[in-house]
Parts: sequence; structure tokens; C-alpha cells
Amino acid sequence: MQTVIIVIHLMIVAALIGVVLLQRSEGGGLGIGGGGGGFMSSRGTTNLLTRTTAILAAAFFVTSLFLSWLATYQRRPTSILNTGTSPAPISQPGAPPAIPGGLLDSLKKPEAPAAPAAPAAPQAPQSK
Repeated sequence: MQTVIIVIHLMIVAALIGVVLLQRSEGGGLGIGGGGGGFMSSRGTTNLLTRTTAILAAAFFVTSLFLSWLATYQRRPTSILNTGTSPAPISQPGAPPAIPGGLLDSLKKPEAPAAPAAPAAPQAPQSK
């Protein structure tokens, strides 16, 4: 759906640029000028181009708002910090808080299991 709205938005932009360039400026720069001939008079063409510009500008505004709404519709706030646990109060000023299950605890390597202690002297077999 967002792609369709973007294509419509781009078509409106191209039409708006074309209509603005067709309008007669005060100095007669890029405008269509106007001789006496034509299907519309100079005044009728000006009114038509002005209305078309207003309609295209309104459509541009609406599609821009709709696209910005679509972009934020399914966005969820994210955080790189674990906000599920609250930090423990600091007992001494300057001492780091001891948070069980914090980031540093999760990065610790698990300690290797202790090897069974070897006997100090060989033992004689015992019968039961």
C-alpha cells in the first residue's frame, strides 16, 4: 500500500512542477505567454492553472501526511538497554551497583567444573 501511495505522490509532484512552470510569471519568464489565438483566453488559462495548482498542492499535502502516518503506524519504541529490571540502590557513593542478572553477569564465562580432588596417598581397597 505504501508503494502505491508513493507512486501517486510522485505523479502529483511531477504534475505540480509542470503546472507551476506553465504559469505566466510577472516578467513572462517560463510561462506559456499568450497570443490572441487559442481555445482559452489569457485570463481563463490563468484561472485554470491557478485552480489546478491549488488542487495539486492540496493533494501533495494530503499524500505527504498519509505517507508520514504510514511510516510511523507500526513503529514500536526500541531500546538497547534492558529496562525490565530496576537497579538496586547504591550503598556507598562511588561503588558500582550490584545488579543480579545485569549485563556484566551475563557476559561472564561459566566457570569450569572443579576436577575431583586427588587423594593424598594411595588407599588400600576395602571390602564391604
